[in-house]
Amino acid sequence: MTAMSQARPIVEIEGKFTSAPMKGATTILQGALVVTENSLAVPGKSAVGLTVLGIAEETVVNSGTDGAKRVNARRGTFKFFNLAADAIVAGDVGKDCYLVDDQTVAKTNGTNTRSMAGKIINVESDGVFVKVG
Repeated sequence: MTAMSQARPIVEIEGKFTSAPMKGATTILQGALVVTENSLAVPGKSAVGLTVLGIAEETVVNSGTDGAKRVNARRGTFKFFNLAADAIVAGDVGKDCYLVDDQTVAKTNGTNTRSMAGKIINVESDGVFVKVG
């Protein structure tokens, strides 16, 4: 594109939601961490190279092929379970945390076996608030 030579309409989205095609034969439950793997949405899991989109707005069952259904994910700060074996503590606030599964996060990358989940915002006795997406 060339530089603007006249005014143009402003087009904006809030950027709080995203929609992604799902991997075939996959179920993503409402409230689950949603990630992309090979450009397709799947539930969060321990693996490298995943990108967190947010949390699922509703349960979506894709019993069809890759991309036959889409999942809506919401960005924000949400509470997840804290992996006891690799626990996040109050001193970790502001640091990155890592995916364990679709509802659990950990302090470390598990010797390079986990993708980043997001930023630790707060730690409570029953979970961790993480900014995702």
